Amino acid sequence: MNLPQQMQCVGFAAPGGPEVLNLIERPLPIPKPGEVLIKVAAAGINRADCYQREGAYPPPPGASDILGLEVAGTVAALGEGVSNLKVGDRVCALVSGGAYAQYCTAHSGSCFPIPAGYDWVKAAALPETFMTVWSNIWMRVGLKPDETLLVQGGSSGIGTTAIQLAKALGHRVFVTAGSDEKCAACEKLGAEKAINYNKEDFVEVVKKLTDGRGVNVILDMVGGDYIPRELNVLAEEGRIVLIAFQRGMQASVDLGLIMRRRLTVTGSTLRARDENFKTMVANAVKDKVWPLLEAGKIAPVISAAFPLGQVADAHRLMESSQHIGKIILKVEQ
Repeated sequence: MNLPQQMQCVGFAAPGGPEVLNLIERPLPIPKPGEVLIKVAAAGINRADCYQREGAYPPPPGASDILGLEVAGTVAALGEGVSNLKVGDRVCALVSGGAYAQYCTAHSGSCFPIPAGYDWVKAAALPETFMTVWSNIWMRVGLKPDETLLVQGGSSGIGTTAIQLAKALGHRVFVTAGSDEKCAACEKLGAEKAINYNKEDFVEVVKKLTDGRGVNVILDMVGGDYIPRELNVLAEEGRIVLIAFQRGMQASVDLGLIMRRRLTVTGSTLRARDENFKTMVANAVKDKVWPLLEAGKIAPVISAAFPLGQVADAHRLMESSQHIGKIILKVEQ
């Protein structure tokens, strides 16, 4: 494959709102040992990208400073030691940065084959959400076959993924969302009950639906003052796993309640984990989740797709929270 010397990518001169984003030129990245170079066809947008643009979430050491954590495209070159992929393979991949560009490097262990029948946009919506959901709900807090799940923010990319995956694996799923439209979409995806948090108290509704027992696991992207309420809606030996904190990083909690009911509050971030961990998660997702995608039992929910040059509009949509599912950037091939 003949490769150019330069590529277009999204950059910004200083932190700020979506308006700081623009297209710039950079040299092509060079794949390190164990990496591949991907000619990007589409890239997923995540809330973390907005935080980085604002200056609140710097990339981990050694990662590209270009925004973007997931891509879909064609393998264009191989780094030393890569044997599981070849030039020309169609892949999607989790990356630590660099996705908003015409070319991006990815560790070979974090690359996935694109499910049959998937276009680039659908493929780009897979890596970050499915790896995050699987690593937290099933690997970190160990949702068991007979247990229930509450997802805060059910209409997000993470939320729509968690609903479908938990439902497909036989769990009762409850979610919160901010409008009747979003709640209806969540229930259509498989949530037993979607609670409009602007109209109802999720603690009261969930306790009623579980005959007072509460839920076993909560996936929380809200944090702040939601934490003490979540502790009150957990069943005995229930677990909260935190992956974001849109309502703040601080919470006042009843430690006695945690002790008496043997509760667990944990959390994680995926971006900064080492490649061995990400490869382990990716392998589990390929084994447990990819067959469900291939069989059409679950699928990513796409809210909108924007050309790379309209990245500012894509970020505005993300920050408006009006979307349901994933927002994707399309990159000219």
